[in-house]
Amino acid sequence: MFSVLNITKRTYYRYRNSEDKDYYDYVLIKEIFEDSKRTYGYRRIQDGLLDKYGVIFNHKKIARIMKKYNLKPEYIKRIRPIFYKRIESNVKPNLIKRNFNVESPNKVWTTDITYLIYNNKRLYLSTILDLYDRKVVAYKISKRNDIQLVTDTLNEAIAKRKNVHGLILHSDQGVQYTSYEYKAICESNGIQISMSRKGTPIDDSPMESFHGILKKETLYNNDIKNINEYQVLVEDWIEFYNTKRLKNRKKSKISS
Repeated sequence: MFSVLNITKRTYYRYRNSEDKDYYDYVLIKEIFEDSKRTYGYRRIQDGLLDKYGVIFNHKKIARIMKKYNLKPEYIKRIRPIFYKRIESNVKPNLIKRNFNVESPNKVWTTDITYLIYNNKRLYLSTILDLYDRKVVAYKISKRNDIQLVTDTLNEAIAKRKNVHGLILHSDQGVQYTSYEYKAICESNGIQISMSRKGTPIDDSPMESFHGILKKETLYNNDIKNINEYQVLVEDWIEFYNTKRLKNRKKSKISS
């Protein structure tokens, strides 16, 4: 951490509370923000500070400093929110509790949605991974981040694997995953719903890691001309990921 600031630990704590007391904290926050291609909000920056530097910052403090120094994620500027309401009664407990050690297929799946943005145009990628081999069970790309995107992905995954009774499907608490439609599909197929705690992306770190790698090896490594090329590149990459790309099969449990 202190090498980033180019100061000693003693100097950091001595100057943090003098003059502009936020400056050195801002430098650390900005480092994580820039590493994320200017896409992280304050909660992911909080996780990034802990992962990279081993320091714990209050999320309210990070939000305040980001506002003060105008560190605003690019996608927040570009994407208008879709106004769904989360159904609190459909929020489920975390059944896997960061234990990503799965001994056989079709026991635990994990799912999430990420955005694909190029030149102010956007698509949404919904993905389901099997935690046993970290392969993509099903995915869908859409112009709309809606409930149908999630249910279409889930229905395709069920059609491919068929025997899913008793399977755990883990997600965040997004409005799509607390919808009655999603709940009905899961319950009718004997799927147990599991959800990360609110604002805790590390509870679903395999999916976070997958989407991060996908963007790094597609958007950031290629000369893309438009959003359609980006979509084709993502589809080709997922095929490569499932069939040829070497994966780290090391099992892990991240303590809470």
